[in-house]
Order: sequence, then C-alpha cells, then structure tokens
Amino acid sequence: EQALRKAQIPYKVSGGQSFFDRAEIKDLCGWFRLWVNSDDDPAFLRAVTTPKRGIGHTTLAALGGFASQYKLSLFGALFSASLPSVIPARAIGGLHEFGRYVNDLEHKARQTMGAENARAFLAEWLEEIDYERHIYDGEDSEQAGATRWTNVLEFCDWMAARCGGEVDDASGASAQVGERKSLLEVAQTISLLSTISDRGDQDQNVVTLSTLHAAKGLEWPHVMLIGVNEGLLPFKLDDDDGRQQMVSEDTLTRLQEERRLMYVGITRAQRTLAVSWTKRRKKGRETVAAQPSRFIAEMALDQSTAKEDPREKIRALRAEFARRAQESAAAAAA
Repeated sequence: EQALRKAQIPYKVSGGQSFFDRAEIKDLCGWFRLWVNSDDDPAFLRAVTTPKRGIGHTTLAALGGFASQYKLSLFGALFSASLPSVIPARAIGGLHEFGRYVNDLEHKARQTMGAENARAFLAEWLEEIDYERHIYDGEDSEQAGATRWTNVLEFCDWMAARCGGEVDDASGASAQVGERKSLLEVAQTISLLSTISDRGDQDQNVVTLSTLHAAKGLEWPHVMLIGVNEGLLPFKLDDDDGRQQMVSEDTLTRLQEERRLMYVGITRAQRTLAVSWTKRRKKGRETVAAQPSRFIAEMALDQSTAKEDPREKIRALRAEFARRAQESAAAAAA
C-alpha cells in the first residue's frame, strides 16, 4: 500500500481494509498533515477532536462560520483578534492552547533527526495526548484495543526508521540506509500518502490487493502472485522438511489445502500470470534468506517457452495443479 500510494497508483483492497483507512492511522495522519500544512481543515478537525480535548461541536461550528466569513483556514482563524465576537473567552482559551501545541510540535518535528530521536519524540507525543487510553476506551474488548494500539506502534516505528534513512529495497526488506531525515520531512511524505485519493470504488482500472481466500470467485485480466516462498505458501509447519513421506497426516492435509489455495490464485488470471518470490524477507526485526515455494517447482515452468500463448500456459497450469491435487487426495485417502 505504501509503495502504491507513493507512486500515485490507485488501488483497492479486496475483502479487507486498507491500512491507511484504519481509524487510528487516520488519526495520526491527521496530526502529521496539520504539522505540514496548518491550512488543512480536514486534518485540523481530526486532530482537534482526537482525542477529545474539551473543544465541542458548537465551538467548532462557530469557528468554521467565522473562518468561512473571513476566508481563513480553521487554524488561521484561531488567533484572529475578531474571534472573541463569536466564541466565548473560555472556549477561545482551549483553541489557543491547541494552536500553540500544534506549532510547538511542528517546531520540534523539524528539529528531530534520526530514528532513535524520532521514536522518543513520537512516544512522548502519544503519551502527552493520552492516545493509548483513547484507543482502549473506544473498544469493547481488551484484544481489539491491543490490536489497534499495535497498529499505532508499528506505524510510528516505520516512520522512525525512515527518519534514520531506512528505505525499502526491491525485495521489500528495509535494508538500505540513505540520508537521515527530520521527522517533519517524513511527515510530509506521510501527508502525501494519506491524501492520495483511493479511486477504487469509482475506477475499475486499479490495482486490486487481495488475499488468496478473498480472491475466490473473482478473476482479473492480469494476476501477480507475490511472496510465493517456503514458510509463507505453504506456511511452515514444525514437522515439514519438504519431503511428504516424512510428515504427519495433519501436515499433509494442510499442504493439500494450501496447494489448492495456490491453484485458486493461478486460476484467477484471465490473460497473464506472474509468480514471484523474495530472496530475503523480514522476520521480526531481522532480514533472513528466503527460498521459493515448492509449489513453483510443481508448476514446471521451466518446461514452457516464452513464445507460448499465455492463455494456453494458464490452462496447462490449471490441469497440472488439478492432477497434483487429485494425487495428493488419493495418497491421503490411502
């Protein structure tokens, strides 16, 4: 998602929710956008109300009317000398406090360089606005709150890594180290990513991101199966060493199910199919070597030629996987 947004390629998520559409990520992005551009009214409204800080809808409505009348942004109207004519002094005090806090954060973010400093800044800021409590108070269960808070920490860690110069290489691993950036510079990038319109609902000429399960029953002209690695597809099981005669019946059943999933992915393609794997991938905080999935070898792609009709190749792959699935089913039954 981050790569597609950075390249300004429209996309949609099939059977799931975009990471950037999660409420907690939108909250953070609202603050970051306001640091970068104080005239961003939607970002202002998101930040001033999340978490709640005693500034009510009546005050914000009056501020909005005042800003519209004088052709100002909401933030630009905060410190207008004429504002007391429409908003009580007590409410103006809360608005001024918020405005000064945003200016202070913007100044500090401009001065904050490197990964560790960025992590410390973001942790302190989240604590100041009591965002963790806001997350948990908004959920019915502890588990749901923990999941959302984990998303927040993951996103902040990703931002901090970019402040330290980490960038994604071609394999998707954050390994290359470039020039260190200030937190405000990274916030500018985040602001761009979060404001790119997702045109998936209106425009069918978009990239669809999907899991294999969510792709069932759907087809596309062009399909790319990515990350087809051992340990991912099929998922690594404790007693699986890659030789079917050495594994348990449960593992064989699991492999058979995942082989069928691979078949589902292959058969979503109407015209072209691309299958790729990574040479290395992130496992926790480490980057480890990775191997292509055994399913790729089973596809016998080396027996094909570039001159073959892609549709014929896909039909052949379907037939090959159907045959292997039948063999596996027969072996399991025996």
